[in-house]
Amino acid sequence: MKNSLLFFSIFCYTHVLFGQIADAPNIKTVIFQSSNTNNYSPIIRLGEKMMLSFDDLNADEQNYYYKINHCEIDWTPSKLIDSEFIIGFSEDRIREFNNSFNTLLPYTNYELTIPNPSTRLKISGNYMLSILNESNEIVLQRRFIVYEPKVTVAVAVYQSRDISKVNTHQSVQFTINNGSLRVNNPSQEIKTVLLQNNNWQTAITGLKPQYFRNNQLLYLYNKETSFWGGNEFLYFDTKAIRDATLNIARSELTGDIYDTYLYTKKERIDEPYTLFPDINGNFTVRTLDGDIPNIDADYTWVHFSLECLEDLTGKEVFVSGKFNNWVLNDFNKLTYNPETGLFEGEILIKQGFYNYQFVTKDANGTISNHDIDGSHYQTENDYTVIVYYKKFGARYTKVIGVGVGNSKVILN
Repeated sequence: MKNSLLFFSIFCYTHVLFGQIADAPNIKTVIFQSSNTNNYSPIIRLGEKMMLSFDDLNADEQNYYYKINHCEIDWTPSKLIDSEFIIGFSEDRIREFNNSFNTLLPYTNYELTIPNPSTRLKISGNYMLSILNESNEIVLQRRFIVYEPKVTVAVAVYQSRDISKVNTHQSVQFTINNGSLRVNNPSQEIKTVLLQNNNWQTAITGLKPQYFRNNQLLYLYNKETSFWGGNEFLYFDTKAIRDATLNIARSELTGDIYDTYLYTKKERIDEPYTLFPDINGNFTVRTLDGDIPNIDADYTWVHFSLECLEDLTGKEVFVSGKFNNWVLNDFNKLTYNPETGLFEGEILIKQGFYNYQFVTKDANGTISNHDIDGSHYQTENDYTVIVYYKKFGARYTKVIGVGVGNSKVILN
């Protein structure tokens, strides 16, 4: 079964997930974020650097190529030609790669920096990065956003004013200070996207300013900008791949690579809120067995098990986080085992520190992060407001500002 997961048919990743192609089965541990330390977001200021790293489990030093497309706010390609948003080439070969060293599971690690000597971005906006193999097939795609600081954004997080949601939801209010930027028709020319923990599956769009005050646009919504607070993310750390540690029951070498068994988790939907630090769904590759985690860290089959008494009839259960780009598919789905009474599953994961959560999806495709883990207004979450501007008659949509907020300080 494990081998079939590694070499599953290439056709399984051709479906589209919220505007992106799902990763090919041999592509693992995709890290795509700002080069700034501790910034996990794929959002950069014009001129800053993005870093991409990924592993190819085929370990055959295949040539991979990158392609960059400029997009509109809905992630459809813009009408610009390459020379209007790129200095240099929008397509090129990835030249930085190294084979894993002293690992049980061999792989080739690839790295890409944008901008680089061959490719520099000229304008702000939404961008789609595609990685293609030698057969010109897309093996992974990631969104990223480049902004120019034309406006500032103040973000505040509130406890919901809806009495039915006061204990489970968080509402976000924000103000755009457009300063010297002249906006003739803010309701038409300014668009915003609101993200929780950089997860596009729950993005809120279509908001219009409610009030205008001097050079400010005020978005003082409650219901329309309301998110489930969710719960603090669960976590595990496999930096010591042979050892049982906090949240890891045991580790066994039962074949070519290690199997890591996490302690069985119980549903938290009826439990009171408990504060413990997390990194809001992100992950960090690390190992005690080498100095360069990208090539020294090994892979292990991580075994998840969940004890859940809630009625989940008609719903599927998944393990989700940034480590799998929030994707819900057969690779991170848990299956109910009638012999143990548990939802169980295993995922091939590189050594490191990982946040994850249990989510459900019903027959209509509705995703819930609170059916199993519960939801609390006190939960610490990151919020990001992205401000788009398309002047009447303009040929593309700019990103003119980004604001961030956190629910550590939540207002009543």
